[in-house]
Amino acid sequence: MRLSGNYNEDVSLLGELLGVERNFDIIERHLTVSGEDVCFFCVDGFIKDAELQRVMQQITSVKDIGSTRSLIERLPYVEVDTKCEVEDIVTAVLSGQSAVLSASFGEYSILIDARTYPARAVGEPDSDRVMQGSRDGFVETLVMNTALIRRRIRDPRLSMEHFTVGSSSRTDVVVCYMNGVAKPELVEDIKEKLRSIRTKSLTLGYQSLAESLIKRGWLNPFPKIRSTERPDTAAAQIMEGSVLVICDTSPQVMILPTSIFDYLQQTDDYYFPPLTGSYLRIVRTVILLLSMFVTPLWYFALENSEILPPFLSFLIPDEPGALPILAQLLLVEIAIDGLKIASMNTPDMLSNSLSVIGALILGDFAVSVGWVCEDVILYMAFVALANFAQQNAELGYAIKFIRVITLLLVFALGVWGLLLGFLLFIILVATNRTVTGKRGYLYPLIPFDGKAMMRLLFRVKKHDFEK
Repeated sequence: MRLSGNYNEDVSLLGELLGVERNFDIIERHLTVSGEDVCFFCVDGFIKDAELQRVMQQITSVKDIGSTRSLIERLPYVEVDTKCEVEDIVTAVLSGQSAVLSASFGEYSILIDARTYPARAVGEPDSDRVMQGSRDGFVETLVMNTALIRRRIRDPRLSMEHFTVGSSSRTDVVVCYMNGVAKPELVEDIKEKLRSIRTKSLTLGYQSLAESLIKRGWLNPFPKIRSTERPDTAAAQIMEGSVLVICDTSPQVMILPTSIFDYLQQTDDYYFPPLTGSYLRIVRTVILLLSMFVTPLWYFALENSEILPPFLSFLIPDEPGALPILAQLLLVEIAIDGLKIASMNTPDMLSNSLSVIGALILGDFAVSVGWVCEDVILYMAFVALANFAQQNAELGYAIKFIRVITLLLVFALGVWGLLLGFLLFIILVATNRTVTGKRGYLYPLIPFDGKAMMRLLFRVKKHDFEK
């Protein structure tokens, strides 16, 4: 629906749609300019008061308000546009822009983008810290995030295309890529998926958008989309040919396409020399695999102790504890998650006390009472620490689910259960659905790309990386 061109009717219509009477933060400001009525609509808290006041002073100082085009040419502000569709004007106002109506404008309204959003400081993300390198991170404001990327890539080929997702939320989403570097079919596939989303709102920002992009396959626990909160990581991925999807209200940026091997690398690898970075990557990979199968292999060794050679006899605990070993392992798995949940809900000033109490309960007290044996505490402590060797929490829980299922399979089927656990891991990884289905989750292993595989497994020199 378009504006009618009748000033009073259009002001009443916008006032009713914006709910001026029932919303204290929707401002309807009337002025008189050269004998003509002018009305401003804006949202309190979304506007730069000083900038909008300067614009109002400029408008009230003109002798003849004229048409929209003539007024725009005289306004001392950069971002000014005109709209005639009522829905576009309402969305713009609720997004933070200011709408100006006047009888001289006819069926058009002037939109002044003098908005500002509440935002926290650009600080290093807690979930992706580095020992060396920059200390800035993405925030919940879209324009700030795109500016952090532009600051690192001053190339005219860098493209940022805007989309609006959600019939109610009207969430701003940006697809960012390097034109001529990213594959055109990949970019078009992602943009088409964004256009096809039919949802009311993206209430949880990044996660809501991810679930809208991938509607099936969520029973597979492995992560389907890689994300980052670091601008330097995002810029490096763009230069490699990846596509970023940036969602307003979320500090996480999607990196597409995604494979399981992408989680083997972290930002810190590139702030160290190639030899050190390669070592850290290999250690991370080994720890990840050990955390998945160390307890199932140990439990299998206990259940088949007669086949163990003498030099592995230390794997058999002297005092197995009151509970069965399998029950002990499952109990400590749940207890570790309980401690994680408790730590997230604990104020910072009490977090040290929680860690001390948790260590006493899970360690000394549990062993003293006889519920669990010392060996179980040792192996589960390794598993708990191994989860922190990689930063993706979703991958950590996927490894946990595989570990628990393998334990149950070993209990039920013995050696066949252990083999089924390995097979289940391979099947889940191979069949995991991602946003871009044209490239598999096992790339560059399947299909095999030797150079890409070397870059993922080992930290190469910068000039080799750029080739």
